[in-house]
Amino acid sequence: MAISGKLEVTLKISELPVAQTLENGWQEFEIDCDRLVVSVTVKPKVWKKLTDAQANYPLWIAAISGKMGDLTDKGFALLEPNIQTFEKKPKEPKAEATPATA
Repeated sequence: MAISGKLEVTLKISELPVAQTLENGWQEFEIDCDRLVVSVTVKPKVWKKLTDAQANYPLWIAAISGKMGDLTDKGFALLEPNIQTFEKKPKEPKAEATPATA
């Protein structure tokens, strides 16, 4: 007998998706995750987190989390999405080790 659980999904992106504006300023966009397309609809306040990251950071990453919703022809809808953005620092090249002298 199965116990109840909660399925949450986290998607990571590093570029601003092309969005369609819906009524009341809501934004709808899709994220292709290895040929599984996730449909995301967010409030203007949540969308602003992505546009601010694009404007303020040369490199950034966003974590979009939510519940798995209804299946679509190409994937599924993400319910109750929340977005966190982070500035991504470029990795510095590793310094080459110099041979020790004896």
